[in-house]
Amino acid sequence: MTRRFVVLTIALAASGSALAGNGNGNGAGNGNSQATPAAQPASPASGNSANAPGQAKKDAAQGAATTQSGPTASTNGSASQNTAGTAGMKPANNTSKSTTCVTGGGSSEATFGTQKKPKFSTHSFGCHFVEVTWQPEIARLRVNRIVTVIDAGRIINPLAGRNQIEGAVVMGIGMALLEETHYDPQNGAPINSNLADYMMAVNADVPSAIDVHFLDYPDKEINELGARGIGEIGLAGVAAAITAATHHATGVRVRELPIKIEDLLAAPVPV
Repeated sequence: MTRRFVVLTIALAASGSALAGNGNGNGAGNGNSQATPAAQPASPASGNSANAPGQAKKDAAQGAATTQSGPTASTNGSASQNTAGTAGMKPANNTSKSTTCVTGGGSSEATFGTQKKPKFSTHSFGCHFVEVTWQPEIARLRVNRIVTVIDAGRIINPLAGRNQIEGAVVMGIGMALLEETHYDPQNGAPINSNLADYMMAVNADVPSAIDVHFLDYPDKEINELGARGIGEIGLAGVAAAITAATHHATGVRVRELPIKIEDLLAAPVPV
């Protein structure tokens, strides 16, 4: 991958005001002078204190003391240059512009897909077993029992880890049987964006038996403790296990979640 960039820098240098004399023969001004740290010396004035008034105007036009720079810093005090001029002389109005264009280019090698595959996997693994109860007479489907086995290395806090998996299993039950968002076809806004209309799993929908088992096998390849992450691994696969158990119980393969009663009405009723 090659990245190119162009930097454009514009510097403006404005000339300062010509030192205005106070009308005396020595031309020493008592006003404020404009100067900068990076000022360029101007051409010296050709006149001195003995110049005639006509010669003084000529010298002021040729050798007016000016400074050119960017930001100006004002200095209070009397002018030290011996220039001839007349009181009230207008400052020089010369401006110069300089433009600097800096270009450059560079490149760096892409690393995506070029690295070698790691020798060991650092992922956690899990498996879900689901038992459902199907009553065709009233078209009632219920999750009866769930057994989850997780391999996440050494479990440092078994209580917190078990609660994490149990909560993820409940989320999977809601994903498979209840939760669905309806959208307005005209503006695309969600219609059931509230807890009254959005169905979620509650205590009555959760089986009393949720068995969570950890292999508790330390993985020393990832760290010294041998612990891997749990995260949301308890949610992945729960909905798929419920739909597979529903297919075994009803003979209907559901391809869209959540599972609805309308999908199961085609199930044969045993005689």
